[in-house]
Amino acid sequence: MFYGHNLLSGKREYLWGVILLSFVSVICAAFSMTGSDYFDIARREVLLRRIGDELLTQSGDSKSRVLPVKKIAENEYQIRFENELTFQPDSLVNTTRHLLAKDPLASDYVVNVLNCGNSSVAYGYAISNNKKDDIVACRGRVQPKGCYMVNIKFKPTGINTANGYLLGSLSVLAFVGFIFFRSVKLRSAAPGTQNPGILTLGSVLFDAKNRQLTMNGKTINLTGTETRLLLIFALSPNQTIERSRLQKEIWEDEGVIVGRSLDMFISKLRKKLEFDPNIKIAVVRGKGYKLENIQ
Repeated sequence: MFYGHNLLSGKREYLWGVILLSFVSVICAAFSMTGSDYFDIARREVLLRRIGDELLTQSGDSKSRVLPVKKIAENEYQIRFENELTFQPDSLVNTTRHLLAKDPLASDYVVNVLNCGNSSVAYGYAISNNKKDDIVACRGRVQPKGCYMVNIKFKPTGINTANGYLLGSLSVLAFVGFIFFRSVKLRSAAPGTQNPGILTLGSVLFDAKNRQLTMNGKTINLTGTETRLLLIFALSPNQTIERSRLQKEIWEDEGVIVGRSLDMFISKLRKKLEFDPNIKIAVVRGKGYKLENIQ
């Protein structure tokens, strides 16, 4: 009798523990998601302005302004420019993919470049969380100089559906809580490792996350600056990257830009890539550098 009473009492404690855990989790998640979402939206608008700045820089315009980003619909934004510009589809795709990877809510989006006069679509593509579903065409065609607007529409995610996901996960949360309270020994799960993807440059494998190059079974370590520099080249192979863009992206955040620093790091990268004759960093006289990747 006494044993049965203790068992029943224990089950009640577990039940109340699960209910309390669920209630607290729901309240905390609701408040934290609200604040996080507002922050992510503000961060997204900064990233969109950065995309506009990149397009102007790639067009050779270092003086005119990117106009304020305009929200034209739910989850849709428009980037506008003060002056006319030209753009390369390859660079636009790589720029948006690289920068919006920093937006946790931007896994799927559609980009349309519109003519200012009649809002007709001059170029467009779709990026998906699953790369097999990407829709990108006409990448090698340089667009003529003109007045363009860039519309980016994001697939609705956590902001609109957070409450639904939250309520739908209550049963799972209760089950997890029950297992937690019933466990005699707590086991911590080892964090899984995520592979951000390894870029192939000729016969060299470039692991940006771990700052490593692998060729012929040999691993070469990279510094943080070398990794950031090589990543810019790797995302735009066989394309001229201006010196001003490289200096801005690599050293601007540090507050000091030293002209010779770029040449020094280019030289270091060349030495680390010299084992593969199919790839090299070439000087484009009067402009910048280009990663020549012969595949």
